[in-house]
Amino acid sequence: MKYMKLGSKPDVLQTEGSNIRFVATDLATDVVILIGDVKFYLHKFPLLSKSSRLQRLVASINEEKNDEVDISDIPGGPSAFEICAKFCYGMIVTLNAYNVLAARCAAEYLEMFETIDKGNLIYKIDVFLTSSVFRTWKDSIIVLQSTRSLVPWCEDLKVISHCIDSIASKASIDPSEVEWSYTYNRKKLPSENGIDSHWNGVRMQPMVPTDWWVEDLCELEVDSYKRVIMSIKAKGSTPAVVVGEALRAYAYRRLLGSLEDAVSNGVDCAKPRAVLDAIVSLLPAEEGSVSCGFLLKLLGAACLLESGESSHRSNLIKRIGAQLDGASVSDLLIIPPNTDENDTYSIDLVMAIVEEFMSLQNSDSGKEKFQDDEEIVETENVASVSSTSKLAVAKLIDGYLAEVAKDPNLPLPKLTALAEMVSSLPRPTHDGLYRAIDMYLKEHPSLSKSEKKKLCGLMDCKQLSHDACMHAVQNERLPLRVVVQVLFFEQVSCHDDNGGGRMWGPDVE
Repeated sequence: MKYMKLGSKPDVLQTEGSNIRFVATDLATDVVILIGDVKFYLHKFPLLSKSSRLQRLVASINEEKNDEVDISDIPGGPSAFEICAKFCYGMIVTLNAYNVLAARCAAEYLEMFETIDKGNLIYKIDVFLTSSVFRTWKDSIIVLQSTRSLVPWCEDLKVISHCIDSIASKASIDPSEVEWSYTYNRKKLPSENGIDSHWNGVRMQPMVPTDWWVEDLCELEVDSYKRVIMSIKAKGSTPAVVVGEALRAYAYRRLLGSLEDAVSNGVDCAKPRAVLDAIVSLLPAEEGSVSCGFLLKLLGAACLLESGESSHRSNLIKRIGAQLDGASVSDLLIIPPNTDENDTYSIDLVMAIVEEFMSLQNSDSGKEKFQDDEEIVETENVASVSSTSKLAVAKLIDGYLAEVAKDPNLPLPKLTALAEMVSSLPRPTHDGLYRAIDMYLKEHPSLSKSEKKKLCGLMDCKQLSHDACMHAVQNERLPLRVVVQVLFFEQVSCHDDNGGGRMWGPDVE
């Protein structure tokens, strides 16, 4: 961390109790500076020689024959004023990333300009910020963190914009040019784990990962974080996948880690909602920049928070639908149900996602629209879904159906509606559908004959594997008609394999 020492005289500003500060000298103090419940017993001359504001305030109290000056509205409070006061006395004071911004705002409030005294505090702090703090990665982040309690002063002084540009510029450079320390606790490269890399006996320089900056920015509050990421994106040199990784790391640190507990315990969710809104608005438009699993976690968070940004939810559904082939069954299962207490799974949301995926098959356009921050961004997209994606989604939904079928409260129409949505997708076998049907029959033994018929109609007995057929013919939960069909088609399959002749079909109702 960079620091700057000012002054050369011993620090004789002493404390008495929790709210008295005084200068320990033989010369009696002649002015009292009041900041909240803290009183500073000081001398007029050193203060007035540096501060225009104090000159005016002291002049006004002299007319009233009073010795107290109330500046309780000074930014940074007593600690920031103390730095300014020590500077006025020429006492040794050390500025660093933690206190420099409060001191700068306080100096602005006190009007410690060059017109009053050459080499005044504002000038010295501005030199320190420009030459040291804004050139240092972690110092810039610390200063930006400290701006929260100093708005609007630091905004008016353009300090926030300088910090953001400094951080974004460093995050956007080529990783090979990074020469400063950073926090990186994820999976590291061999060279970063203390294993020396050598080639022809020459030690190689450790490689800096492209996402080296991600974890340090997680320390920022959401408003500052959003502005930094927007600036990084605007510079255009950071790959979308790295921005996506940054958002994922921030979401896990600030949102997903403890969200369920917070919601269930009735904690105020204003801050998590702000984090969710920021992350969704910052998602890169490029397909594949974030994983489908992460998008589903964000959708789950939106459901838990009942986020007022309905556009966020629809955008997430669009994005998830566009890359649904990258999801897993466990990803789909984490989406919380709606407010209906009888629901265990959010079938309706999964159906909306599947509907989005299926619509891509019939899309005439090679473009897809997503919300990116505050504008609609049109991105190139594959006009038709690949056969590999269709197979993956069919397998995914079959697996999902097998899991939700275990829910004793799941209505049959919901199960069949979701299954029918993907009925046109190719499958090597219908074994997954059979497992879902068998599980539903097991958990819902009171189904009527017509309901069983509708349920079993979801699968094609001709597309069951040999192992599934062997299980089905012994399955007492299946209607007799289905068992006979399975037997017949298994017999046909065996007959065809052996080059046999004509077979008679089943005649069972």
